[in-house]
Amino acid sequence: MNNDIPETKFNVKIYQKDKALRIAKSAKDALKGVVSKKKISTLQKDTIHCPLLDSERSFVECFACESFIRRVTGEVHCSGIKATIFK
Repeated sequence: MNNDIPETKFNVKIYQKDKALRIAKSAKDALKGVVSKKKISTLQKDTIHCPLLDSERSFVECFACESFIRRVTGEVHCSGIKATIFK
């Protein structure tokens, strides 16, 4: 068994929005080169309720967070270690 992957503490449901939430430029910059621009614009419409910050966040911010482990069929696995706040 691989011990490099942190244990999942939260399973967070992903919701689809008609309009994208505003995202900090630093969060988008963290994904450049990893994800295409078209995919980023699609992911901006996905929303989660962050259990660490107790607020609604864009999936792009969640994906760039240190606690993000993986996204599996409509939910995000979060380690719950530390929330990254983008400004």
